[in-house]
Amino acid sequence: MDEHAPILHIVSPLRHISPFDVNMAVDAGYATILPYSQVALEEIGELVQDMMFSRPPAGAPRTGLFIGGKDAALALDMAARAQEVLFPPFQISVFVDPAGAFTTAAAMVAEVERHLRAVRPQGLEHAKVQVYGATGVVGGIAGVLAARAGAQVTLVSHRDIETVEAKAADFAHRFSVSLACASARSEEDKRELLVEADVVLACGKAGVEILSPEALAAASSLKVAADINAVPPAGIAGIDAMANGVALPGGARGIGALTIGQLKYQVQHELLKRMRVAEGPLDIGVEVAFDLARSLAA
Repeated sequence: MDEHAPILHIVSPLRHISPFDVNMAVDAGYATILPYSQVALEEIGELVQDMMFSRPPAGAPRTGLFIGGKDAALALDMAARAQEVLFPPFQISVFVDPAGAFTTAAAMVAEVERHLRAVRPQGLEHAKVQVYGATGVVGGIAGVLAARAGAQVTLVSHRDIETVEAKAADFAHRFSVSLACASARSEEDKRELLVEADVVLACGKAGVEILSPEALAAASSLKVAADINAVPPAGIAGIDAMANGVALPGGARGIGALTIGQLKYQVQHELLKRMRVAEGPLDIGVEVAFDLARSLAA
């Protein structure tokens, strides 16, 4: 056996490692995958040191750490802690993608940007983007990516505004972005917000309609709407899972979950392959995923 054969260590703070990530890793060519569940932040340093010091420098980059879970902030903290203990020439590769949220958000925003450019050449620059289901792990990161692409982003909560404000403040610190916040508990709240929207992103729970036909009727400036929910009913009325620029009432284009998911799969697959064959250490976060999603969507 090759002494520098690729090894992937999958770490999660949850009780179980995601089967999705395991399957993706196998399909990307990994033969050796080690799962670690219920891992606490303070344990990451020692685990990473065991990963890095157990192989010669030439094998270090092909020693991959994949950080999962369902909490974006915790996953980012784990990745930061891992990078703190790494140093040449024993630097391993690190890929952070909790609940697949970073690659999903990257695919979602890249698809929105692609369709938006057809009717708005400047793309997301200065576009008014509203993220519904923003308290979830995908929604917040999608808002960050849209903001980094130049959009004016509002994170919308269907409950109290304090939860989404806390997320916006955390992401402002981590990513140097400005994210506005709003609460939309009622249909009337949504209609009032949607009047201003160029783009809407639905990132709520599966099988829950977030934006009804009546709410969308108020979105007179809407150009693109995207939904990550693949379970009926759709998160945005009129957008089924296979939608790829489907026409919505009023002329907006709709993008469905499976269109987003296909690009998400390509992004995660390619990034795992890159880490498997790496000659130098890779640091794969949401920015790297977004750059790749943009290039694949172009």
